[in-house]
Amino acid sequence: MSIFQTHKRGVSFRAVFAFLLGHWRRRKGVIAATAAAVLVATLAEVFVPLFAGRLIGALALADREAAWRAATAAFLAIVVLGAVMVTARHFTYVVLVRLTLRMMSDLAADAFARVQRFSADWHASTFAGSTVRKISRGMWSLDVLHDTLLVALFPSVVALAGSAILLGLHWPVMGLVVAVGAVAFVTLTLVLSLNFVAPAARLSNAWDTRVGGVLADAVGCNAVVKGFGAEAREEARLARVLAKWNGRTRRTWMAGTWAGTAQLMALVALQASIIGTALMLWRQGAASAGDIAYVLTTYLVVHSYLRDIGMHVHNLQRSLNELEELVEIHQQSVAIADARDAVPIKVVDGRIAFEHVTFHYRGHGTPLFEDLNVTIDGGERVGLVGHSGSGKTTFVKLIQRMHDVTSGRVSVDGQDVRAVTQGSLRRAIAVVQQEPVLFHRSLMENIAYGRPDASFTEIRRAAELANASGFIERMPRGYGTLVGERGVKLSGGERQRIAIARAFLADARILILDEATSSLDSESEAAIQEAMERLMVGRTTLVIAHRLSTVRSLDRLLVFDRGRIVEEGDHDALVQREGGLYRRLFERQAMELARGLAA
Repeated sequence: MSIFQTHKRGVSFRAVFAFLLGHWRRRKGVIAATAAAVLVATLAEVFVPLFAGRLIGALALADREAAWRAATAAFLAIVVLGAVMVTARHFTYVVLVRLTLRMMSDLAADAFARVQRFSADWHASTFAGSTVRKISRGMWSLDVLHDTLLVALFPSVVALAGSAILLGLHWPVMGLVVAVGAVAFVTLTLVLSLNFVAPAARLSNAWDTRVGGVLADAVGCNAVVKGFGAEAREEARLARVLAKWNGRTRRTWMAGTWAGTAQLMALVALQASIIGTALMLWRQGAASAGDIAYVLTTYLVVHSYLRDIGMHVHNLQRSLNELEELVEIHQQSVAIADARDAVPIKVVDGRIAFEHVTFHYRGHGTPLFEDLNVTIDGGERVGLVGHSGSGKTTFVKLIQRMHDVTSGRVSVDGQDVRAVTQGSLRRAIAVVQQEPVLFHRSLMENIAYGRPDASFTEIRRAAELANASGFIERMPRGYGTLVGERGVKLSGGERQRIAIARAFLADARILILDEATSSLDSESEAAIQEAMERLMVGRTTLVIAHRLSTVRSLDRLLVFDRGRIVEEGDHDALVQREGGLYRRLFERQAMELARGLAA
């Protein structure tokens, strides 16, 4: 089996090496300098047994003065070789530290950049904790990989080849024994590692990733866990995953143990072959006592490298396995990518047009939208109304290019959203979500996320418009207060007001409100609703409406039903339409409100 063979699960080792080669090419000079230093250090070590043998041979000379000169020369050669080895190895590690840290940073940054650009659907169906685990484990595996390849396996190959050549120059049969034994041992190690250990390691890595996902899921939703008193249930769930992880990891470790035992047995056989061949040469008079010392010293070097080769191959296999999931991230296509000739969008009026748009969700048999045509003029305030799943949110996501249309086109000021850069498009649209997400950063940073260069005066003004300045200034650190992961330290209404302040500050030409006042108490809602009215003036505004009382003042309402716009008009016109969907929805909500007030 080749080390580059494709496995049934995961990516091939060939793909992993190709991925690494792309990163190594960026720093060819550093890689070459490291390899040269390793080569010098290893060759210095290979020649030490030769001079050790000469030293012992010199001591056997009858002429003590000649013996002293020969022994001193051999001794000095050993000292010089040792100094060369130490210097070269130190240089190797100095360069390797810089190389590895830079490449680890590159791997993490590249993976993060790619994950950031994956579609919203990918993020919705993927554990954040598992993704983080794949990236961090793959990044750290590079440290082991570099140590294994450049500081372990490469010098091992050089030492074994050099020792076999030097011994073969003296005694061809001895060189042949060392060469054949080393090749056989390395082959055995590769076969055991790739056929026996690697498949088990791949499974244990998959369960390790799952453990990270389960932990992140439970910790991230701790408020829900506490709310339902479900700590024991989550612990039991983790215990089940850990039991699987335990079994898979034990299998991997035991596979490594058995492979190590087989390698030790092979080393014992090689030891017997080398020492036996040396004794035979001595008995035939083809080797002196010094020669035997040379052979034995060389064997100790060969033995240490061969013994370590088993460990190095295992480390290589493990680090490659751990890189597989990171490489898989890079192999996944970015569902929505900028066109090669994409340019920044220029939004002046904020006119939005759907032209013969058909849209399929992947895996769905029928399209959600089919030949949809609608135009929203610049500065128009439009409400999107309808049952859940009717297409309101998808309509907005197509404008943001969170999805690509199947056919037709969506344009902003006449520019196809597929022809402009996604970053510029989304910066031209301010969004206030129904469930706002905040970063675990300061309140000031969260408000200024859409305009990081905004002044403190502008940030404070946005907070005042969103009716958020009051609770912010009551906090011990004011605008410097950290909000916790996803804003957990704030109430729902406070998070909503920070998100609204963020939209105020962004000052985008197009505004999307996903029922932005739904999480506010009645007192705050009145103030925010007034601020929203001011904010919408002169801007193209789309309001995804859940409570129909909030859309009465809008210019136009689009009523969605199963991906079609079935009604269109303002509130007064639609509420008077006999048998209309909007009227039924409005009357149902009015009745529910009346029951609530009566209760």
